[in-house]
Amino acid sequence: MSEMPQIIKEKMTHQGYHFVGKHSAVKICEYTANGIEGKTLCYKYTFYGIHSWQCIQATPAIGCDLGCKFCWRLIPEEIGVNWNELNAVDHWDDPDSIVDGMIKEQLRIVSGYKSGADTNLKKKRWEESRYPRHVALSLTGEPTFYPKMSGLLKAFHKKGISTFLVTNGTLPEAIAKMDPLPTQLYISVEAPDKETYVKVTRPKIPDAWDRYMKTLSMLKTLKTRTVFRMTLVKGLNMDNIEGYASLVKFAMPNYVEVKGFSFIGGARNEARGLNLSSMPSHEEIKEYAHKLSELTGYKEVSEHKPSRIMLLCRDEESAKSRIIDFSKITA
Repeated sequence: MSEMPQIIKEKMTHQGYHFVGKHSAVKICEYTANGIEGKTLCYKYTFYGIHSWQCIQATPAIGCDLGCKFCWRLIPEEIGVNWNELNAVDHWDDPDSIVDGMIKEQLRIVSGYKSGADTNLKKKRWEESRYPRHVALSLTGEPTFYPKMSGLLKAFHKKGISTFLVTNGTLPEAIAKMDPLPTQLYISVEAPDKETYVKVTRPKIPDAWDRYMKTLSMLKTLKTRTVFRMTLVKGLNMDNIEGYASLVKFAMPNYVEVKGFSFIGGARNEARGLNLSSMPSHEEIKEYAHKLSELTGYKEVSEHKPSRIMLLCRDEESAKSRIIDFSKITA
């Protein structure tokens, strides 16, 4: 087995990652900090009612089987590190220890904001931040690498914590055996067709596209809320909107998030060929989402300008029920 190289861990720690056990991590989100300080909140608050100041951004797996050009993640090969991410853990930590560790690290992080809680709103938000209500399993890597995902989701739900799981869709077998399913399952939609997919994601496995399409074929049968997360990059994956429309109509997710790429983190690596001009404006995203709405029949429901993101809903029922009911989050 190939454990995580020390240089990777050091660089990630420098970037603000807090490691939990052997293979999990937590990092505070900008919008979590903003929420505590009474500033602009995350699109997940606007779209789904998630309290940014009570949200944990985390992952149970650091490795990934894709090397997406637009990803903020540090990709080992790009810094001259040889690490077999696909076979990186010889013993996986148990779900309860991961959940407890993630909450502990989150509380340690937000404790640093207590001194700045100098208004009634900030004091209230800081107190509430010590009782997480949501976890976004989307920080880095591919979360479904973790083979005990069902136990992890159950452990979070037992604590009344809702779960958003973001996957690249290359492990359909992992999704098929999840019980319970996450509160909301996201599929990253990186490209509208196979040729673009290979160019954008630079897969480390030969059948990534086929596996991805298998996952899309399953979405309609899953008894949970499903979301397409489209990350659009100018000059890279925006040409074939009809292809995206076909994928939407094939998988029929409850929601489609049309989001503009951000030139941050690993995406700044020169080898990826991206720059600030690769970022679509909010108006460009809005126009793209409008056309996708026309092609699919999905409804334009909401937007979040700071994140350059639009929300499309499959139907009126999806639109009306998009706000999470935390009273129903149980094991």
